[in-house]
Order: sequence, then structure tokens, then C-alpha cells
Amino acid sequence: MTAIRPLRPLVERAAEIAELAGRQAEKAEAARTPDLDVVTALVAAGAARHFVPASFGGSGGTFAELKQAAVVLGASCPATAWCTVVAGLMTRTAAHLPPAGQQRLWADGPDTLIAGGVTPRGSAVPVAGGRLLSGAWPLVSSSERADWILLFALAGNDSAAAGEGATAGGAAAGPLVCLVPRAEVRIERTWDDVGMQATGSHTVVVEEVFVPEELTFPVAVLADLDAPQPGPDGRAVPLQAVNTFLFCLPMLGAARGALRHWQELTSAKLQARPAGYDPVVAHLADVLARSSAEIDAADLLLDRIAQLIDTAPAVTRAQVARNQRDCAFAAELLVGAVDRLMRASGAAGHSTGSVLQRLWRDIHTAGSHATLQFGPAAAGYARTELTGGRTPKA
Repeated sequence: MTAIRPLRPLVERAAEIAELAGRQAEKAEAARTPDLDVVTALVAAGAARHFVPASFGGSGGTFAELKQAAVVLGASCPATAWCTVVAGLMTRTAAHLPPAGQQRLWADGPDTLIAGGVTPRGSAVPVAGGRLLSGAWPLVSSSERADWILLFALAGNDSAAAGEGATAGGAAAGPLVCLVPRAEVRIERTWDDVGMQATGSHTVVVEEVFVPEELTFPVAVLADLDAPQPGPDGRAVPLQAVNTFLFCLPMLGAARGALRHWQELTSAKLQARPAGYDPVVAHLADVLARSSAEIDAADLLLDRIAQLIDTAPAVTRAQVARNQRDCAFAAELLVGAVDRLMRASGAAGHSTGSVLQRLWRDIHTAGSHATLQFGPAAAGYARTELTGGRTPKA
């Protein structure tokens, strides 16, 4: 008989935290940063340790479990769900640090909250024993609440300092992942988007901070699609196979929450309508059926991805391309479904105090992420399919 896997605390407590996040959402939006009580509850429930290696006290969480929790959170506060999945992504990334770096990061336990900027910027200049990191990284979600900040940086003057095509440590030149304590960076409060206001996705500024070698590793370790490195669970799942998936989860939650709130608004209208055929009722029935079907379809696509990345010993280039296609398509379905609900919500749905309009704003901001645009994802998928999944020629 197969043993029943117990639920992780994050899944068990998601509804409770979602209720708190929903109550605090207006306050968090005004502050443009995640609510401290919500962050504390998330960390206590295991959000930070979800992907931490078991040797450091990690909970051995799965992507399916993170999906389950994030959708519940996102139905009340997509910004909270976004910060949760980003924390998971950064933790899984940090698990590729050298052993000495992992030991330093999780020396005090696994409940270390990590934020990050994954677009290579700034410079990581080689110096004795490590790197001298400088630059500015915008759009770092929950940066004001994190314990550590993980930043992708350009490798600086590697060629001059360590010989053509080599770093100080002897590895091939290229962007680096650098991990720095939150206390050693400055946060510029630049986040002013119309949606996802409570993610606190401000700019992280680093001014010549020394990063020891054990707190760095090449970005190529994460991005290699032909020979991906094993993650904390021992399976080779490259960053590109999971990042777009995780970004979709708050959107799925937002769509589920929007549908629920729309139904609450609409049921009162329907009760006031006379019996018999009514074109207004027919229209609302169409809105409900189409939007709920699109949300369910997106959910099923994301379930398939979760199943793959939770069980496959390694994820292939072709599977990564399909994942990215499916995520971009799911994002389109979810935004379209919520747009339809908003158009049929009347003045009540568009009120500045309406939860529905907040979810609508949030899903549009999340859906605008560069990795969720269908055109590039479709092109990448087609190219991979038409070349049989072979590595493109330089």
C-alpha cells in the first residue's frame, strides 16, 4: 500500500494566511511592501524552507504543493502569492551554491527568506577570495522583508584579471549568481505599478560589497538546458522549466478569487430578475461558463507542468519549450477570463473598494511579465519542435 504523504504546513495553513493577507491587502498596497504579519505567518508555515535541502532542515516540498498553497493565497492577495513563489524560486536557486556557501546561508536554520533579481546587471569584479559587487537591480519583490538578496551579475573584468575566458576561480567567464545579506544593500523605493503593489518590488542597490567565492556560482549552472545540474531534490530541472510556471500561480489564484467575487456580486443581481427568459441572465451565464472553463483549462495545463517538474529525473530542452508555451497560454486564458468578469461586473466591481478590481489590477501586472508573453514562447516552442529538440547552432 502506498503511504499517504502528509501535507506541508504551508498547504495546511494557506487558507488562514490568505484570510490575513486579504484583510491586510489595502494596508500593504498603501505601504508598497508585503505586510510584516503576513510575511511572518508565511515563514512560520514553511514558505522559506519549502525547497531548502533536507540536510539543512528543508521540508522537501514539491512544486504541486507550492501550487496548491499559492493558488489559495492568490485568491485573496496575488501579491502575497507572488512573494511566496519568488521566495521558493530564490531558495531553489541558492541551493546551487557551493557547500560552504549553503552552510553559511542556512547556518541558523532553514527559515531564511531570500529575495532576488535574476536579470544580469551591475558587475561582479574578481578580487582576492571573491567578487566586488556593484550595481542596481530593479523589480526585486519583497526586498525590504528578505534576509538575503540573490542577484545575477555580469562578471566584470574577468579577462583582464584572470586571463582571457576565465574567472578568478578558473571557471568560464559569464554572468554570476551572487548572494548578499540584506543589511549590505540599499533599497530604493521605486515600485509604483498599478498592480501587485504589495509585492514591494523595489530596486536593490549594491555599492562595492565583497561577496566571498562560496556565495557565488555561474548562472550557467541554472540555465544549461542540455546538461542541467541537479537541484536540492537531486533532479535536474533547469531554471527555465520552473520560473514561468511559478509566475503563473498567483495569476491562477487571482482568477479563482475574481470568479468567486464576481459570483457573489452577480447572485444578488439575478435574485432581482423576473422569472422566464431574460437576455441579461443568458449573458451572465455565458460569462460564467466561458470564464470558469478558461480558468479550469489553465489550471490543468499548470497541473501537467507540476507533475513533470516534480517527477522527471531530468527536464529536456523540448519539455522546457512546451512548459513556457503552456505557461504563456495559461496566462492569456487567465487574463482574458478576468477581463470578461470585470466587463460584466458593473459599477460594483469597478469600485475602488472592490476586491475584484484589485485582483484585476494584479493579474494584469503579473501577466505583463516578459517571460509570460505568448509570442516569444510560441517562437521558442516552434523552433525546438522543428529542430527535433536539438541544440541550436551558434
